[in-house]
Amino acid sequence: MSEVVQSFIRHCLNIPIMITSWFVFFFSTQSGFFWSSALAIGVYLISNFTIKKIQQRRIMKKHQMTLSEYFHIQQQLKEANKKIKALNSQYLKVRSISSFKQLFEMNRLAKRIISIVKSNPKKFYQAENFFYAHLDSAVELTSKYTLLVSQPVKNKDMKLALQDTRDTLESISTVMEEDLHSVLASDVELLKMELDFAKLSVKQTERPLYLKGESEDERKVIEYKR
Repeated sequence: MSEVVQSFIRHCLNIPIMITSWFVFFFSTQSGFFWSSALAIGVYLISNFTIKKIQQRRIMKKHQMTLSEYFHIQQQLKEANKKIKALNSQYLKVRSISSFKQLFEMNRLAKRIISIVKSNPKKFYQAENFFYAHLDSAVELTSKYTLLVSQPVKNKDMKLALQDTRDTLESISTVMEEDLHSVLASDVELLKMELDFAKLSVKQTERPLYLKGESEDERKVIEYKR
């Protein structure tokens, strides 16, 4: 369940609780409009916090994670989102279509990996290099590349450095693609197992049943009717 869906569920639960508590405070305790509203908002915040913790506990239980593991991964996801924003800020600074496509591809791969880890935090361990190294390298090199490419004067050394940076960014994009494959590897294996099981079930269902003493013609008629 995504964070957006969880937040929506919390609001759907907390808004009726807040409204109900406001009526209780206003009519039962005669606290007045201002204090009833303040208390109702307090109930909303407490209820939202409580439900959020319950949701987190369910996620940890589902994926068999400790509290420290869960919060460490959530922190890494927050940091990764900040780096994605930094990467997005470079779009208007690139000066060629090829560089724009390269930046777009890295951005697409990074967002996909982050989205998968958000939905299944346990997959973080299959993409640790992406979070600890590859995304950092992509952001840092892209930033330096756009800075150099925007300079009006470029000597031979700068041109060589720019070409080397483009080549390195291409390599990083390839590595990030491998990171995505690593994250999806367990899902692919599970899908293969399910397909094998489904094919086996279909074969067993389609296996013709012959009665003892049936002739070849009778068997063909039975198979034809099926």
